[in-house]
Amino acid sequence: MRIKCEKCVIRDLNSLHAVKGDDLECVNNAKKTLHIKRGEVVFSEGTALKGVYCLRNGKCKLTILTPNGKEQIIRFIGKGELVGHRSVISNSVAHLTVTALEDMDVCFIPKAEIINLIKKNSEFSMEITKSLAEDLDEANASIANMAQKNVRERLAESLLFFERIFGVDNEGFISVTLTREEIANAIGTATESTIRLLSSFKKEGFIILDGKKIKLINKVKLQHLTEGY
Repeated sequence: MRIKCEKCVIRDLNSLHAVKGDDLECVNNAKKTLHIKRGEVVFSEGTALKGVYCLRNGKCKLTILTPNGKEQIIRFIGKGELVGHRSVISNSVAHLTVTALEDMDVCFIPKAEIINLIKKNSEFSMEITKSLAEDLDEANASIANMAQKNVRERLAESLLFFERIFGVDNEGFISVTLTREEIANAIGTATESTIRLLSSFKKEGFIILDGKKIKLINKVKLQHLTEGY
């Protein structure tokens, strides 16, 4: 279902909240609403993007291919996020692949509309710049964690992060379904090591496992683990 931008609460979660009036109407008229199925690629690494995607709902993983051809998960995103703006602004190909983790709806905004907004709307331009800076800070923090934390600490931190950005379902389980391989790729280790660590966390009373679902039951201890004690 197509929703007019002025009535969409999702844009309050990203840089588009700075767009109003006639500018917002232009975006509304130019956008396309797309339904993306679980496992479908929104766009691939190396693609020349023709616009920016706004996630109305659902969750995605952002990945790159390592030199040996293995998928490396860079980050996860949820509703309200904009993706593709970095490549559109720099006029370069996509630096990563975005894949849906569940069925989702996205709004596609053509590149010309985004560039026009940046040129004429200083508040939007500032918000986009802040978003790019935050992405860079997050990337730097991720690199530091990979270098300074061991795998056990990284897993604890990732579980807390998953709950924070995705929330929990009615039973208290983290509201995203990830394979053990995806979790392993996110923390930079082998799938077998991730399976053993999750089993260890369960035995120690930190989490509950139900198939692929994970519930955090001792977040204080998990937080202590991320801090190295």
